[in-house]
Amino acid sequence: MTAYFIRRFLLIIPTFIGITLLVFAVTRVVPGGPIERLMTASLVSGEQSAGARDTRSGNTLSAEQIKQLEAYYGFDKPMLESYGIWLAKVLRFDLGESSRYQDPVWSIIKERFPVSIFYGLTTLLLTYIVCIPLGVAKALRHQTSFDNLTSAVVFLGYALPSYVVGIALVSLFSAHWDFFPLGGFVSDNYEDLGTWEKFKDIFYHGTLPLIAYMAGSFAITTFMMKNALMDNQAADYMRTASAKGLTRSQAVWRHAFRNSLIPIATSFGGNIAFFMSGSFLIETIFNIDGIGLLGYEAILERDYPVVMGILVITSLLFLIGNILSDFIVALVDPRIRFGEAR
Repeated sequence: MTAYFIRRFLLIIPTFIGITLLVFAVTRVVPGGPIERLMTASLVSGEQSAGARDTRSGNTLSAEQIKQLEAYYGFDKPMLESYGIWLAKVLRFDLGESSRYQDPVWSIIKERFPVSIFYGLTTLLLTYIVCIPLGVAKALRHQTSFDNLTSAVVFLGYALPSYVVGIALVSLFSAHWDFFPLGGFVSDNYEDLGTWEKFKDIFYHGTLPLIAYMAGSFAITTFMMKNALMDNQAADYMRTASAKGLTRSQAVWRHAFRNSLIPIATSFGGNIAFFMSGSFLIETIFNIDGIGLLGYEAILERDYPVVMGILVITSLLFLIGNILSDFIVALVDPRIRFGEAR
């Protein structure tokens, strides 16, 4: 098994290169890059400079100035050479400088990490803490009033997109009833609060966004747990356990429950990357300055260094998360022996 995980870690390298090279190539060919954005901003602000008029953006810049900008942003070199220079910087933990903020990309992302980590980890924990017991309860009470009622609620959350749930929550509980704030991560007087008051303030602002985050994944995880447990209840080893005198509940918790966690474990890695990267729609609705909103604004502003920096982090999280999923599956199912002969 050790050899298997070593191979998986080594596969991160070509996979990471493939992902980043593809996105890097896209950023080089799409229109409206940082040079065009600067030219347009110069035109809007009324700046005029001597030189030929650029027909692509309607701005006036000399050929020499354009060449200087291309050299500054690395557009004067072939794509593969530019990618190699960028990758060498990444290996030195240098994600470049934002073309929008003129600050190091890592510093910009690092400022928003606490927000994304809070919502990501909290959503992940709440999803599994609530959905796994709920899935077990639904499987044990299949086709009862409890099962039908909870299915209706869970399917409603699944049918509605997360951003629609977020808009509905803000409209009702913030704008109409004023139970929760309209947005933000903390209050303006957060620094003046005590430790316990700070803790309450964070969750006071985070209640509605967390519900919106959980809306989609809640249904998937719940029904995945329920269906896996129902399949295991029909297995031969469950009838053997019942024949030995175990009650249905005892047989489920001693034998079927662990086997039913295998599908949940396989999706764990993907959930890590999803929750950590955030949702720009939810963060926009609740005015949360996290990684998702930063990535969305970077795409709109053609701030490619920030886009690539976020891609580096999310892709690594996804690749490492998949390996972590395999490791958890091996812990849950002792029959799994990756890379070993049967």
